[in-house]
Amino acid sequence: MGWALLRGWLGTGLAPLAVVEPHPSPKLRKLARSGRVELYATVAEADGKWRACLVALKPQILTIEAARLRPVAQSGALMVSIAAGVSMASLRAAWGRTTKIVRAMPNTPGAIGRGISALYVPRSVKAADRMLAETLLAPLGQILWVRHEALIDSVTAVSGSGPAYVFLLVEVLAQAGEAEGLPRDISQKLARATVSGAGALLDSDSRSASVLRKDVTSPGGTTEAALKILMKKEGLEALIGRAVKAARKRAIELGHY
Repeated sequence: MGWALLRGWLGTGLAPLAVVEPHPSPKLRKLARSGRVELYATVAEADGKWRACLVALKPQILTIEAARLRPVAQSGALMVSIAAGVSMASLRAAWGRTTKIVRAMPNTPGAIGRGISALYVPRSVKAADRMLAETLLAPLGQILWVRHEALIDSVTAVSGSGPAYVFLLVEVLAQAGEAEGLPRDISQKLARATVSGAGALLDSDSRSASVLRKDVTSPGGTTEAALKILMKKEGLEALIGRAVKAARKRAIELGHY
């Protein structure tokens, strides 16, 4: 996600950009050699006056490394955390109670500019800083704000983890096609194109998913026969509900490391 953001910032001309990464990839080293970014192994090396710091660390790592970012936070920089589960209270404990903090939850389609990010800030954060946070996340795609911090965990369970649910759907749909006699390569191509095409249709059509589903479903037809299985009491709705609940529960647990 950090790389997707960096690529987006470079494309929009946002500068100067500093990256702290103790184990930089060859691509990142190449960018540094070209002078497009400043690359540092530690936060102490960077030692600059920055308007904002986007913290792209996994929650288990952030809870350990957060204290190292305190000098940046105390300098007045807007701190934007994309770590699942790590609460505003935990971040303030590490960075100081007056630190300007935004919590955000993007998702992996942001790597191609087709993601969606949900953001939360307390009322004490000024409008200018909200706009700066939007500018930082805009390269990933759509942005929305939630009014309560607890909703970030729900966002994590729906859109943060959601791409994996869709990829699993492609996997199992392709496997089902194989089970019905389709060659593996054809079944995989059909499944991928069907899911990506349906997503593109959702994106271009303002009608609800329910209406679009009904458009495909002819009374007494093949789609209806399949949906009678998927829409049973313990079918897809119940399964996805349990999955999202489990993901939200885990997001909350991650904040307690």
